[in-house]
Amino acid sequence: MKKPELLVPASSLEVLKVAVIFGADAVYIGGEAFGLRAKAKNFSMADMEEGIQFAHERQVKVYVTANILAHNEDLEEAREYFAELKRIQPDALIISDPGIFLIAKEICPEIEIHISTQANNTNYGTYRFWHKLGAKRVVSARELSLREISEIRENIPEEMEIETFIHGAMCISYSGRCLLSNYFTGRDANHGACTHPCRWKYAVVEETRPGEYLPVYENERGTYIFNSKDLCMIGHIPQLIQAGIDSFKIEGRMKTALYVATVARTYRKAIDDYFISEEVWREQMPWYLEQIVGCTYRQFTTGFFFGKPDETSQIYDSNTYVKDYTYLGMVGEEKEGCYQIEQRNKFSVGEAIEVMKPDGRNIKAAVKRILDEDGNEMESAPHPKQVLYIDLGQPLAEFDILRRQEKEEQKNE
Repeated sequence: MKKPELLVPASSLEVLKVAVIFGADAVYIGGEAFGLRAKAKNFSMADMEEGIQFAHERQVKVYVTANILAHNEDLEEAREYFAELKRIQPDALIISDPGIFLIAKEICPEIEIHISTQANNTNYGTYRFWHKLGAKRVVSARELSLREISEIRENIPEEMEIETFIHGAMCISYSGRCLLSNYFTGRDANHGACTHPCRWKYAVVEETRPGEYLPVYENERGTYIFNSKDLCMIGHIPQLIQAGIDSFKIEGRMKTALYVATVARTYRKAIDDYFISEEVWREQMPWYLEQIVGCTYRQFTTGFFFGKPDETSQIYDSNTYVKDYTYLGMVGEEKEGCYQIEQRNKFSVGEAIEVMKPDGRNIKAAVKRILDEDGNEMESAPHPKQVLYIDLGQPLAEFDILRRQEKEEQKNE
């Protein structure tokens, strides 16, 4: 069996480095245009170039999203954008629009093209179509079962690759092609500006009684009728491999370094363990499940893989995440026994925290000292993105992740 690629999202240069260090085989990122995550930090061309160099030095690939559904005014700008990408040479472009596809083939024919899930890829005829046009890989629609993916594998050229989402947020609309955001707010989901109206609370209005809002609810808090649980396939690695999937894709280009580190590390170990033996993989399952809840999530579902989801795949009483841990920062350079971090959430001297290591270890530690950039002692770190130096009483390594476990009453905030 061929070991599948682990493909991990990155919202910024910092998160790209975390993804690479914590086990990704490939990372997908978005530039400042043409991607479907306009609210993500995204990459300047300079950061993209640095990220590609960082990844390539560690034998990790980088794919760039350009998967908007384009309008006329986008096409000329796309030509300029692809000319810049040609210079920095990512490993692939992720595209959904046929017009954008043709421009990419013309401007940078040497770069692989992967067809985005936004193109609604639900059958092997579609895969064959894109293969004839020169696409290397197609991302399957989230609405496919494992049986359907297996049938696609059997009916497409051997060299053509299947990429499939196996973890992360689900969309209420078909393959993410949604009009709700544009209708309610004027922000086009298919241009990267989704306001996530599927997570909002709704009521019903009877047409002869305008202004009288009838709640749709499961309890006194109301209901979130479009609000899906998150996909998690950590317990089904063998079936995913047997279906012939070449690339296991994690959703989350809006996520923090803590989320990316946690999910990448867990799936990296699960895949590697399975290729040692299925018995090892099964023995380690409690560890995978314990780790995967160490980042934000909305409960879990297996999506469409084993048939159409039913009412248990939705969350009706809340649109909030469960959060077991809070991200504090990533370890940088060492200076006189202290380690640099850029603080992301408040913590204090004496507080108990954890150090996440790429090899799977979680080391408990106590904050012994906090210094500002000038060497002044601080009792706490209250200012987001402040550069600090900390002493945890033990050696750390660059790219270690610092996190704090939340108390039970804070987990659903």
